[in-house]
This record gives sequence, C-alpha cells and structure tokens, in this order.
Amino acid sequence: MIGLLIVDDHPVVRDGLRGMFAGDERFEVLGEAADGTEALAVARRVRPDVVLMDLRMPGMDGVTTIRALREQGFEARVLVLTTYDTDSDVLPAIKAGATGYLLKDTPREELFRAVSAAHRGESVLSPAVASRLMGELRSPAREPLSQRELEVLGLIAQGCSNRETAGRLFISEATVKTHLLHAYAKLGVRDRAAAVAAAFERGLLGG
Repeated sequence: MIGLLIVDDHPVVRDGLRGMFAGDERFEVLGEAADGTEALAVARRVRPDVVLMDLRMPGMDGVTTIRALREQGFEARVLVLTTYDTDSDVLPAIKAGATGYLLKDTPREELFRAVSAAHRGESVLSPAVASRLMGELRSPAREPLSQRELEVLGLIAQGCSNRETAGRLFISEATVKTHLLHAYAKLGVRDRAAAVAAAFERGLLGG
C-alpha cells in the first residue's frame, strides 16, 4: 500500500483527492496539508511514500517545499498536481526534485498509474508538460540581449525605421542592422515584428 500526503491550499481539492484514493485499496492517505510549512510538519510525522504537491500556495509555495523535502532528507517521491503548465512553473519544480508533473484535469486511472510509477521512482509527465520540457531542451541557450540591442528594439517597437533608429542613437544604419541581426539570433526569430513580439513576451521591453 502506498502512503500519500496531499498538499493543496483548497479544501475541496484535498477532499476530492482523499475520496478518490480512499476508494482504492492500493493507496492510503496518511495526511493532508494546506501549505508548504504544514506539509513539512505532516511529512515528518507520517513519513509518506508519495507527496501530491500543489505549486501555487500562500506562504511556502510548492517548489520551495519540494526543495526543503529533499534538503531535509525525505525519501518520499513528489508528484506535482497543478493547474499550471507554464515554463516558469514546470522547470523550477523539476529542478527542485519533483519526480513527476501532472495537471489537475488528469483522469482518475491515469493519476493512479502516475502515483504508482512515481512510487517506483519513474518520471511521470503530462503530455503538455513533456512537450514543454522537450522544447526547452532542444532550444539553444538564450544569450541575453545587450543594452544597445534592447535600445534598438525599443525604438523599432515604437515604429522607428532603421534610419530613424540610427539617427536617435547616433550610430550608422549598418550598425542598426547588425544589432537587429544579433537580436534575431538571440530571440530565435527572423524578422522585426517577431523580434519585438518576443521581446515583449519575455518582459525585455516595457508594456
């Protein structure tokens, strides 16, 4: 029997998960927690095999809790169960030591299989999350844009032509083109519009 600790700040989610696992003889819910601090305290008391971990919680969040579990020597496998699948959620959780990452719309039987697999030490990822990780691994390391490249992009975003940009920055038009080409390469894009969009998306240019 696999002993579980359910960590989620929403009582209705904890109730639903507890009821789901309580109806299957392969699992036993040993405890629940509403945030990371409580999760660590409960984990010390009940020593779960698998922790079902939400990520966005008040107080100590999921990633910080995963890291703390590892640092404090807990051998429990951590299976993230969340609504969010953005890079800013997935990558830190995996790096912190999560064995798996599933979304809350995962079907019941798939969740059961995932918990069993996590207990065996196998990595479990929802298809959407797996695609994100593969994309991240395949993309080249992102070199940061230089201050001058950001200035050029900022003026382009305001609608300036290469000539107008050159005039405002007191550089040649050829230099503007060179800065743009470097920015394209670093952003993984091929034209001005895509470069501006990518820069805004990454928070490199003001809104």
